[in-house]
Amino acid sequence: MRALSLSPLTSGRFIQGALVDDPFVFYHWCYIDIFVYFSHHNVTIPPVVWTNAAHRNGVLMLGTFITEWGDGAKMCESFLASEEAYRAVADQLAAIAQFYRFDGWLVNIENSLSVSAARNSVHFLRYLTAQVHRAVPGGQVVWYDSVLQNGELKWQNELNEKNRVYFDACDGFFTNYNWTEEHLLRTREMADDRRADIYVGVDVFGRGAVVSSGFDTNKSLRMIREQGLSVAIFAPGWVYETLGPTDFLNNEDKFWALLSELLPTHSIGSLPFSTSFSLGMGKRHFHNGQESRMEPWYHLSAQEIQPLYAEFWMPNGGRLRTRCCLQDAWCGGSSLLLEGTIPSNEDHVTARLFSFQVPAPPRLFLVIIYKHEASSQGVSFAPVFTTRQSSSCFSSGESGEPRKHKPSLLPTPPHYLAQLLRGTGLRGEHDWQSRCYELELQNCFLDQLSVTVSRRQSGRNEVPFACRLGRIWVLDATALRPLPSADAAIPVSPLEVAHVRWQRLSAGELSLSLTLRWTYPPSKATCFRVHYRRGSCGSGPEPRPLPIGVAYAPQYRVTELTVPGALSESSCRLEFLVEPVPDDGFQVDAAMWGKLVFVYSDPKLPSPGPAPEGTSSS
Repeated sequence: MRALSLSPLTSGRFIQGALVDDPFVFYHWCYIDIFVYFSHHNVTIPPVVWTNAAHRNGVLMLGTFITEWGDGAKMCESFLASEEAYRAVADQLAAIAQFYRFDGWLVNIENSLSVSAARNSVHFLRYLTAQVHRAVPGGQVVWYDSVLQNGELKWQNELNEKNRVYFDACDGFFTNYNWTEEHLLRTREMADDRRADIYVGVDVFGRGAVVSSGFDTNKSLRMIREQGLSVAIFAPGWVYETLGPTDFLNNEDKFWALLSELLPTHSIGSLPFSTSFSLGMGKRHFHNGQESRMEPWYHLSAQEIQPLYAEFWMPNGGRLRTRCCLQDAWCGGSSLLLEGTIPSNEDHVTARLFSFQVPAPPRLFLVIIYKHEASSQGVSFAPVFTTRQSSSCFSSGESGEPRKHKPSLLPTPPHYLAQLLRGTGLRGEHDWQSRCYELELQNCFLDQLSVTVSRRQSGRNEVPFACRLGRIWVLDATALRPLPSADAAIPVSPLEVAHVRWQRLSAGELSLSLTLRWTYPPSKATCFRVHYRRGSCGSGPEPRPLPIGVAYAPQYRVTELTVPGALSESSCRLEFLVEPVPDDGFQVDAAMWGKLVFVYSDPKLPSPGPAPEGTSSS
């Protein structure tokens, strides 16, 4: 069974983020396989920040191609009039997906069609699917249950002979929402061995005659699951739109927790693995445990791989919860908080954080940056890996019992891991600390990573605890090497500058906006930190670089940077620096950063007036 989720919310679409307080953010990616960015525009291209967040968490992202009402009918009659016309539209849709690097389309024709247009709509759908498969590896095209084979607009709430022709022409079929158990039974029979390609629609807002909605959505999901069909969860933004932003994260966790037992989670499939648990938003921004910005922010490209968020109440009084916490972070805007109570008749509780499906290396390192809360004096924390003997165990469940492994704590981490731990252990026992573990394995597959919380002393009392995880790394020890020399490292290409724009702020200050571009192997960096050095317009000591922002593509728009105005017949110097950030967390030597020296002069620019001269060298 697969899950497909849709959201009409468009906040957070800005490519370099925005200053937004209490935004809607989607982060339960582990429960879904496909996300459709939906709107009622004819062609909806998913914002790149949403695509980045989905891909980082192993989820496909689809755009929406929709026609509606009278205008939609006219458009369909036009582009479905001939093979040449519908092929031209399909070619452009496939090219758009390829260019913007998302994974295909939901096709939603919600207007009646003439007989000839209906006939050509099948050919269009089949051709579009082939073109998307060619242009986008792993791409998908999904058809919405609306138009019948004869062109009549009549939602069926099931797959049947009247609409099956569209299902046969593409990758998936998304049913309307007003189904009953009888609809599901007929759909299951009709789909046969393609049951997983049927996405049964569930409107979380509960519009129309639906089985369930809101916090009762799990009732619909259970019925769908019993028939072996997939689900299309429409508008999970209901949580935010209906209940508001005040307690959004708790309400969001509650909504998905009610569905979690019915949705299989997908797994991490490669090493190295690293995450700082950032949601891509926050009240403040942190770097190495220190506040770097004080204002609220929202940037989904900065969202990292998310753990399982869950809460368990035990029959004997114990409690365990994992949740996102915006009050403190090691990097980004949030950390993972483990909190709860060890019950009186147990000596430990265990929280599952991540699922894996990757061949275990012979030797691995686990690095954790964490912080104990003051209330956790009576407990200790330890990671636990679970392995299986065969990759087939993950799907069949018929053989290969899982085995648990407790990694060994290393008193002193290897020297080439030490730089991951910069800034930890400097300010006392209740500030950010670090641990490095080692585990040797043989002929098995990583299955799960959990954290066990144990009481330090025996007793019958309940023991409360709270621990904050700031960042973790799971690293293949055999793939790690000492830091490369400057000669062997990959440098950022020379920076290019474009779209320079000046404004005068005062007699002595100017405002500069420009676009920086560079190239770097995509697999070698998760992001780029952009810095600048504000040079003086004369002699003097060279100032230290200052951060401007973070880029998640090899391009960054610097906006309204305040710089000194040059005196008559003199020039000023700025320096821009681009630092690649590898996925393994190691720091790249500054000699390998991209660098651009920007020299400008001021010909007594009036305000407003023509732009001053600007030159650059790299």
